[in-house]
Amino acid sequence: MSAQKQPITCLIADDHEVVREGLRLALSRAPHIRVVGEASDGEAAVVLAERRRPNVVIMDVRMNGMDGFAATSKIRRAAPDTAVMLFTAHAERNMMTRGREAGAKGYMLKEAPHTTIVRAIDRLARGEDFVDPALAPALVGGERDGLLTAREREILQLLADGMSNADVAKKLFISQETVKSHVRHILAKLEADTRTQAVAIALRESIIT
Repeated sequence: MSAQKQPITCLIADDHEVVREGLRLALSRAPHIRVVGEASDGEAAVVLAERRRPNVVIMDVRMNGMDGFAATSKIRRAAPDTAVMLFTAHAERNMMTRGREAGAKGYMLKEAPHTTIVRAIDRLARGEDFVDPALAPALVGGERDGLLTAREREILQLLADGMSNADVAKKLFISQETVKSHVRHILAKLEADTRTQAVAIALRESIIT
């Protein structure tokens, strides 16, 4: 029996049937992604996520009854291994803040192309964060620092000061693996390919000094 990789399982939560159908069709073109359920409201999304434990939930922000933020928070408690991506028609200034508080790992515009949605699901399934490039300017504006936790800013500042992972780990009394994990999150959040690029972005945006 060939050792094939397990597909990425996905749950779609949106109160518009046409949106769910469009997403399902788009994802059906990615052979490594399998839609394991659909929900038309937040309550149903929580129940299905707890029952089916998908790798990723694509969560509409605005739904009748329980909204996407409340449902995300409940899913993160009920199925902590499931990553949630908020799915929105409009960029809202406080969406990133509320999403972070709820435990969301991704942010996606409903009009995003198929390739971007698949890339986002891949990233979330690997434990990384994702912000739709089309959303980033509206969500972040001059507040990119809001993307990073206090610990991530602290580590980025130390990297900017020329420290190695080993130096940072020693100074903060954490393991090098933990430092590497923080650096991966920093790169994903700042849409940077290298730590040098991340430091440059952070300095430009006054996240660090």
